[in-house]
Amino acid sequence: MAPVLTCDGLAKAFGEIQAVRGVGFDIESGETYGLLGPNGAGKTTTISMVCGIIERDAGDVVVAGQPVSPRDVAARAAIGYVPQDLAIYPDLTGRENLDFFARIQGLDRAARKRRIAEVLGVVGLTDRADDRAEEYSGGMKRRLNIGIGLLHEPRLLVLDEPTVGVDPQSRNAILESIEQLGGEGIAVLYTTHYMEEAARLCDRIGIIDEGVLIAEGTRDQLIADAGQADLEGVFLHLTGKALRD
Repeated sequence: MAPVLTCDGLAKAFGEIQAVRGVGFDIESGETYGLLGPNGAGKTTTISMVCGIIERDAGDVVVAGQPVSPRDVAARAAIGYVPQDLAIYPDLTGRENLDFFARIQGLDRAARKRRIAEVLGVVGLTDRADDRAEEYSGGMKRRLNIGIGLLHEPRLLVLDEPTVGVDPQSRNAILESIEQLGGEGIAVLYTTHYMEEAARLCDRIGIIDEGVLIAEGTRDQLIADAGQADLEGVFLHLTGKALRD
């Protein structure tokens, strides 16, 4: 089977700043691929090109067999994108938020009812579904954000640092939700600057620094190839810098 996502030679400059330089990787069905790098490494720019949110200067992106571009709505329908910033309505309940976005995505009444129930279970919000989102903790809001990205049953789910700013208990709940997705055959692209998240979730990891994908492999492969004890040592060895300030 062909990979769910294939991207090759991605490049993007903002003025004189070359944010991404020749990045390429692929993701299989049921695989979680981690893009690991510090803030400013090019992670968000890369996934924005993958999702067709911004134009790329060079390179190709194919999702579920279809080329992706900002102008091609049909190809982007196979992607669920969960941004760093929350995209929810605080005055609506969790269920109402999901229903609103399901309507935008064109789900009929029966499909909305089914998917909302399924998504609430995946993100662990069934018991709080009828509470207003403004009453949710930060971690619950982020789980609802993930649920919105899952509503239309995407082939590829793209998560841009979904645990930033949440407490350890909420982070664990988010990670547990994401761990379920691989078993459902969803390809997941996960960006993070947390070593422990990449080690726990990701089948393969790409290390990106200054817009360049400098290494790729499983956790164990990266550690063995670099002759280090852990991912933190790998990153320091390859880049000469710590992953986080």
